[in-house]
Amino acid sequence: MASVVVVGAQWGDEGKGKVIDLLTEKADMVVRFAGGPNAGHTLVAGGEKVIVRLIPSGVLRRTRCVLAQGMVIDPRTLHDEIQTLEARGYLKNDELVVSDRAHCILPLHVAIDTMREQGAGAIGTTKRGVGPCYEDKMARRGVLMGALRDLSVLRGLIERLTDAWAPVAFAGGVKLPTVQETLDAMAPSRERILPLLRSTAGLVDASIRAKKNVLLEGAQGTLLDIDHGTYPFVTSSTATAGGACAGAGIGPTAIEHVVGLAKAYTTRVGGGPFPTELTDAVGERLRSVGAEFGSVTGRPRRTGWLDLPALRYAARINGLSSLAVTKLDVLTGFSELSLYVAYDTPEDRTTKFPIDALDTAKPVYKAMPGWSEPLDAVRTLADLPKAARAYLDRITAETSVPLGIVSVGSSRDETILLSHPFGP
Repeated sequence: MASVVVVGAQWGDEGKGKVIDLLTEKADMVVRFAGGPNAGHTLVAGGEKVIVRLIPSGVLRRTRCVLAQGMVIDPRTLHDEIQTLEARGYLKNDELVVSDRAHCILPLHVAIDTMREQGAGAIGTTKRGVGPCYEDKMARRGVLMGALRDLSVLRGLIERLTDAWAPVAFAGGVKLPTVQETLDAMAPSRERILPLLRSTAGLVDASIRAKKNVLLEGAQGTLLDIDHGTYPFVTSSTATAGGACAGAGIGPTAIEHVVGLAKAYTTRVGGGPFPTELTDAVGERLRSVGAEFGSVTGRPRRTGWLDLPALRYAARINGLSSLAVTKLDVLTGFSELSLYVAYDTPEDRTTKFPIDALDTAKPVYKAMPGWSEPLDAVRTLADLPKAARAYLDRITAETSVPLGIVSVGSSRDETILLSHPFGP
C-alpha cells in the first residue's frame, strides 16, 4: 500500500484528470490538497466526458474523495458540481468529504478578481475569486468552510470582509454584494454542503496508517506555483508535491511516490513568460489537434515545443519518482519535432531553467524526426514508432526520471502503463 502525489510538471493542463482517473482504480481515497475552482480536470470514461473543478478526479471510480484544508472552495460551484455528478449516478453514500478548515470563496472575492482582470495589472486569472480568497487567508481574516454551520458567525465574518474590501472596490468602481445578498446566494449550497463538512486531516492520516492506497491530487502545475513558478504570473497556492503535506495535513514521510505529469509539448493559459511558445501555423496545429482550450474558461491555450530545462526544474522541485507523458498522439503527423534542451543567457549557455531571466534567455532546440503512424491503439513501448520511442527516450535521459505512463489518447484505455505507483 502507498501514498502517491500527482502533480503537474509544466504550466498546468497536463492531463492530470485522465491520469488520476486511471490511477484511482487502485486507490482507496483521493485527496485534493490545494487550489480552487480555477482548475478544471476533464475526465473521459465510456465515451462520457465529465469536467470537475473542485471534486477530485477519482469521482468516476466511486473512490472516497476528500477536499482538504489547503483548498479554497466556492460553495455555489461545489453545489453545482455535486448536482451534476449526482444526476449522472456518481457521489453515492459517503463518497465526498469537505474539510471544515478549507477557506470559503465568497461572491465578493469573485467581484474583486473580475475587477482586477479588467484593469491594467491583469495577469490572466480565471476570475473565480481564488486569488482574493487566498489573500484573506494570509491576512488571517478568511472565512473557513466550518463557519457555514453558524449563520450568525458567518454573517459577522462576511461583514468584516465586506468592510475590508470596500476601499478596493470603491477605487475600482465596483459595487460589492451586500451581506444579505451574499447569504441569500449561498443558502442553497450551504444546506447541501453542511452534511459533508468534517475535519479531514485526521481522516487522511488514519487511511495512511491503515495502509490504504491514498492518492493526493494537485492542481495547476509547478511553473504556476506561488513560490517556485514564474512569479508574478502564478496561481495563489502551492502546486508542488511539498504542498501536499501542508494541504492535506500529513507529514512528509508519509509520501512514498511522486508522479509528475507533462505533455509531450508545452502549453500555457493567460499571461506570463513562455520562451518556447509557437505563434505560427505549427502552434495553431498543436492547439487544434490537441484541443487546447481551457476546460473552465474555454480560452485558447498558448502552445509550444517541449521545454526540457523546465521539466528538469520541475523534477528537482518535486523530487519526481516517475513521469507520465500525455498527449504523445498529438505529435503524430509532424515530419520534424523540436525539443528545447538549453538556454542562451547574456552570461552563458545553461541547461538549467533560468526562471528569473526568461525575458532575455533564448531557448536552444534540437530537431528530432517525427512519425506518421497513429498511436491510439498502441499499448506497449515496443509497438510505438521508432521516432516516438526515441522522443520519449530523450525525455527520460534529459530528466533522469523514469517513465511510468504514456497517454496516447483521451480515453482511459488509450494508455501505455509501464509501472503503477500503487504496485502490481
